Amino acid sequence: MLSSAFFRRLGLPHLHRLQAQPSYILSPRPALSFSLSSRRRHLYRHLSRTLQVKCIDAAQPYDTEFKLATALVVESCTTTSSPAENPVLPLKIAIIGFGNFGQFLAKTLTRQGHTVLAHSRSDYFHAALRLGVRFFSDPNDLFEEHPEVILLCTSIISTGEFLKTLPFQRLKRNTLFVDVLSVKEFSKDLMLSVLPADFDIICSHPMFGPESAKLGWKDLFFVYEKVRIDGGESRVSRCERFLDIFAREGCAMVEMSCAEHDQYAAESQFITHTVGRVLKMLNLVSTPINTKGYEKLLDLVENTAWDSFDLYYGLFMYNKNSLAMLKKLNSAFEALKDELLEGLDDIARKRLYESDAKVDSLLDNGWVLKEDHNGFASERATSESERSQDAVPWKINGSALGIEQWSKSSSLKIGIIGFGNFGQFLAKTFVRQGHEVLAHSRTDYSDVADSMGVSFFSDVDDLFEEHPEVILLCTSILSVEKVLKSLPVQRLKRSTLFVDVLSVKEFPRSLFLQHLPPYFDILCTHPMFGPESGKNGWHGLTFVYDKVRIGNVESRKSRCEKFIDVFAHEGCKMEEMSCAEHDKHAAGSQFITHTVGRVLEKLKLESTLVNTRGYETLLNLVENTAGDSFDLYYGLFLYNVNAMDQLERLDLAFESLKKQLLQRLHGVIRKQHFKDGISSDSVQRV
Repeated sequence: MLSSAFFRRLGLPHLHRLQAQPSYILSPRPALSFSLSSRRRHLYRHLSRTLQVKCIDAAQPYDTEFKLATALVVESCTTTSSPAENPVLPLKIAIIGFGNFGQFLAKTLTRQGHTVLAHSRSDYFHAALRLGVRFFSDPNDLFEEHPEVILLCTSIISTGEFLKTLPFQRLKRNTLFVDVLSVKEFSKDLMLSVLPADFDIICSHPMFGPESAKLGWKDLFFVYEKVRIDGGESRVSRCERFLDIFAREGCAMVEMSCAEHDQYAAESQFITHTVGRVLKMLNLVSTPINTKGYEKLLDLVENTAWDSFDLYYGLFMYNKNSLAMLKKLNSAFEALKDELLEGLDDIARKRLYESDAKVDSLLDNGWVLKEDHNGFASERATSESERSQDAVPWKINGSALGIEQWSKSSSLKIGIIGFGNFGQFLAKTFVRQGHEVLAHSRTDYSDVADSMGVSFFSDVDDLFEEHPEVILLCTSILSVEKVLKSLPVQRLKRSTLFVDVLSVKEFPRSLFLQHLPPYFDILCTHPMFGPESGKNGWHGLTFVYDKVRIGNVESRKSRCEKFIDVFAHEGCKMEEMSCAEHDKHAAGSQFITHTVGRVLEKLKLESTLVNTRGYETLLNLVENTAGDSFDLYYGLFLYNVNAMDQLERLDLAFESLKKQLLQRLHGVIRKQHFKDGISSDSVQRV
C-alpha cells in the first residue's frame, strides 16, 4: 500500500484513505466527501484513468516509492500546456547561507509550497520563522533531515572554506547541490573538487536580487548549467522540478556553460557594478534639471549600492575575464581624457594674445536694461538679485499661466539661425503652434524648410530685414561666437529678443552681453531634450531659462513670456534659474552622463544573452550619447567652468576603486605565497 507521505507529496493528502489492493484500478468516485482544488482534481482524474496500484514490499527502500511518485506526476504534468498550469511537486530544499539573498529566495520557495530548511552562521531563527522556514544552527541537524536539494547562498569569498566544513556524510548520496554565485567557473570547479562523486550538481545564477526583482521575476534571466546529473529518472526529474521553480515565476531560462556565462558577465555584470561604484563615490544627487540619462545613472547607483563590496570583489577576483575588462575600461577613460585635454594647450596659447578683461568683467556682473520714457534702453550693472526682482513671475505652484490666453494675433515671428537637426526639431513645434518661422543656415535646407512651412533665407541680411521678433541661435557651441560676431544685427529692430539653446549657459550669456548692443533683450535657455528624447512629445521634459536682460516695457515682457510659453504649452517642466546655477548642476549631471556614455562607447559593448537591467541601462546610455557629436560633448567640457572639477573627481573615484581591488588582490597573493612558503619550509625540514 502507498504510504500517506507519498500522497502528501502529491498534494493529495486524503487519497491514503483508499485501501489499494493488487491489480485494483482506481476509478472516479463522485461521492468522495473531501473537496479538491482544480489542479488537484485534474491530477486525481488523471490518476483514476491511468494508475494501476500494486502492493509494495514495505521492506523496500524509500527511493522506490519516490521513483513511483515522480513517474506518476511527471506523466500527469505532460497533459498541461504550461508550467503555471502544472501541479507543483514540492521539494525539500535546504538553504545554506540565510542572509539577504537566501531569505529573498525563500519567500518564493515557500509560496510555491516547497519545504524550506535553512542554516547560517548568524542566527536567523526569527527571520526564518516569519517566512515559514525551519532554521538549524547546526548543519548536522539540518543534513539529517535529508533535504533533496542543498542551495548554496553563501558569499563568493566564503563559499570555498564553508563548503569544506559541511557534514556531507549525513546526506543521502543522491542529493542535488545548487549554487547561486555570480561567477560560475569558480563554483563549478569548487563543487567538482569538494563534493563526493555521487552528488548531483547544478551551477546557476539568478541574474537579479531583492532590489531589481522587487516587482517580480518575470522576464529576468536565470542562467544554469547541469554540471552533473545522474541518469536515473527520479534524479533527472528532481533537477527539472528545481529549475521549474524559476520558470513558473516567468524567468527567462538560459542554459549555457559556466565558461560562457563568465565571459558575458565580465562585460554585463562587472562593468555595470564598476560604473555604479565609481558614481557612488561621487555622491551624485538629483538636481532640478535631471536628464533621463542622469536619472538612469542615479538608479544604477541605487541598485548597485545594495550589494556588498565582497560581492563586487568576488566578481573581480573569481572571474578570470574581469581583470581584462578593468584594463579596457581604464584605457578607454584615459583615451577620452586625452581627447579632452589635447586641445587645451592651443586654446590657452591663443587666449594669451587676446584681452579677456571685458569678458571677465561681464562674467562677474549682470546687465539689465533701464528704459527711458520712449522705451529705449541704457545699460547699467546690477546683481543677480536685482535682475530677479525685475523679472515678471509667471508661475503659480509650478503651473504655467496664460497657456490659453494668447490668441493667434499674439503669435511670434521667430528667426532660427542654424537650421540643422535641432533647429528643425524646434521649428516643427513652433509652426504647429501657429508661430511664423524664418530660418538661415550655411547649408541649404530650403527643401526641408518648405516641407515644414518655414521660410528659408540663404542670406542672413534678407532674414534680418524681415524684422523677426525673436532670433533663436541653434548653432553648435564651438561656432556660436564666430556666428554671433558675423550677424548683421544693425538690420534688426533695436528691441529684438535674442535666445540661445546651448547646453552650457554662462558662456553664451557672456557672449551675448559682450557682443550684442545693450538695446537687445537676452534670454538664455536650455531645452534639456532633443530629437531622440523628445520624439514622443515634450511633456515632463525640463526647460531651463534665465531672463538675462529683458526691457521693462510691457510689450517686451509679454514677448519674453510668449516665447517661454511655447515650451510650457507642450507640458515641459519649467525651471527658472541663473546661468551659473545651471552650469553647476549640468556639470554634475549632463557632463558626467556624457562622459560615462563615451567611455563605454569606446569599449564597444554589445548586448549579451544574459543582460542585467543595469547593463541594459548602460547600453541605452551609450546609444543616446553616441548620437551626439563630439563637438557637443567637448563644448560641455570646455565651456562649463565646473566640468574640469567633475572630470578630476571622476578620475579620483575610478583610481580609488582600482586601488581597493588591487590592494585586496595583492593581500590575497601575499597570504597565499606566505602559506606556500611555510609548507615548503616544513617539507624541507622534514
